[in-house]
Amino acid sequence: MQRIKPEFQSFGAEVRRLRKAAGLNQQRLADLVNVTRSYITQIEAGRTRCRRETALRLDRALKSGTTLVEAWDELLESIKSDKYPEFFANFPKAEQSASMLRSYEDRVVYGLFQNESYARVLLNDDDAVKNRMRRQEILDRAPAPSVTAVMDETVLYREVGGKTVMIEQLERLLELSEMGNINLQVAPVRYIRNVWATFTIATLPDQRQVVYTAKAYGGETSSSPPHVALANEAMATLQAEALNVRDTRALIRRVIEERWS
Repeated sequence: MQRIKPEFQSFGAEVRRLRKAAGLNQQRLADLVNVTRSYITQIEAGRTRCRRETALRLDRALKSGTTLVEAWDELLESIKSDKYPEFFANFPKAEQSASMLRSYEDRVVYGLFQNESYARVLLNDDDAVKNRMRRQEILDRAPAPSVTAVMDETVLYREVGGKTVMIEQLERLLELSEMGNINLQVAPVRYIRNVWATFTIATLPDQRQVVYTAKAYGGETSSSPPHVALANEAMATLQAEALNVRDTRALIRRVIEERWS
């Protein structure tokens, strides 16, 4: 099986969206651009990055102005500028184009939910903090992805940066939990079957899934069906065991008052 390239997913999804909006099938678009249908399939699937000149021709064929060439330029700049650890480098591209994200964290607040002061204590590097904050911009885009995060209860009690930082971070969690596209749940401190590590599942617009799993040596990004299936099974178990959204909010408020105030 060909390894998915998450960094090209957002560009491919935009090509597919514009093609469908123009009422064209892949063969007709391929004819207009003078490439093969299979090449269009590869671009839309994120399995290849086309040349800039092809992006220009796609824009002309789709009558989309400079939409695709600008997306191509932005993708290239993003690849050049992002400074993620090597083991994590592919996943943010899938994250940015995802229609749904589901994550489990057992030690610290989920990365997309961290405020700057909390993240700065963990990362202690300006570029890394900026990248983490930039990743969070997807929460405010339109349409925003559906995001479900299950966090171990100990995350609420584990001190990161002192009481002020913790109060601000937990209040941020309460704020996020009120957003319509976000489900935040806390899992009680107990053994949960088949949950051995933290992970995030990104569901892409075409319903393919990419999973990032944290490991002792760093982490791993995979689209292997068995890996994805295991992560989905673990996530279903976690959500069944966790507090519901309303009870999670009540617990966070109680922890702020009793532990950090």
